[in-house]
Amino acid sequence: MSGRDGVPGALGDATGGRLVLVGNTIVDLVMRVPALPERGGDVVSGDTTFTTGGGFNVMAAARRLGLAAVYAGAHGTGPFGDRVRADLAREGIEVVLPALAEADTGFCVAFVDGGGERTFATSLGAEARLTETDAAAVLAALRRGDLVQISGYGLAYPVNGPVLASLVARLPEHIRVFLDPGPLVDQIPEEVLEPVLARCDWISCNQREGRLLTGRDDPREAAAALAARLGPRTGVLLRADAAGCWLVPPGGEALHIPGRRVTAVDSNGAGDAHTGAFLALLGHGLDPDTAVRGANAAAAFAVTRHGPATGPTRGELLDFLDGEPPAARLSSVLRG
Repeated sequence: MSGRDGVPGALGDATGGRLVLVGNTIVDLVMRVPALPERGGDVVSGDTTFTTGGGFNVMAAARRLGLAAVYAGAHGTGPFGDRVRADLAREGIEVVLPALAEADTGFCVAFVDGGGERTFATSLGAEARLTETDAAAVLAALRRGDLVQISGYGLAYPVNGPVLASLVARLPEHIRVFLDPGPLVDQIPEEVLEPVLARCDWISCNQREGRLLTGRDDPREAAAALAARLGPRTGVLLRADAAGCWLVPPGGEALHIPGRRVTAVDSNGAGDAHTGAFLALLGHGLDPDTAVRGANAAAAFAVTRHGPATGPTRGELLDFLDGEPPAARLSSVLRG
């Protein structure tokens, strides 16, 4: 795949581009509960942990499959900001912006129930205070062939949304843009969302988000309708959990890529593992079909582990596939 308008360095060409995440990396307080309590009720958590989450999960998933990653979002000064920076450094992820002195990084309470489903409540911090000066610094740090990943969370924030929309509109043509609209997609102002949709090269959403964007309940119909809305220069992924993923390559037709059924213990971060793996595999030069198959396997692997940042390493992904059709193609690039 040569990318939009045949621009060198587009996704699918192994050019050494990086994943540059202009989003939110926060701290997750993960509480494992048998079920969510009724309104006004209470429930005792069987296990509670602090972990870095948000966009960190996408970057970590990509890094573990060999793609360089850069965090170009805002971060704060305080215990949560310190934790975020330590975890970014541990994964080998570069940080572009200096810490904001006036606020700490925000946090999210994630409830994981007995069926592995997760429910969130988020407290915003420094990551929601992106400025035009920050955007200028991000633009200056970009390299040819980089992929910029944008999250709908940031677009929904009152301060970040307009800054991000303006940033995306100013990106050079050789920069690839990937959008994950997220669960707040119906809360993103139209004047913020539309410029990003017009510029993105790939969009990846789950079934609920696809329904909100298109009004279609059927995942195939939603994927096709979203592709028609965005035009032939944009590829679409519609994630359908254990059922796999609907892929619409730029200018192509909707294809169903089967998933892999596993016993899920924690679905927190599964979509992020899918996104990070898809981007890493495209960055290694694989075609979208093979990249989606690898991403489906990475997401299936992730839900069999506790924690939000549980994407597989290269060896773990190949062992997990163990002779399945995409394994040989993945092995040839992941083992180098």
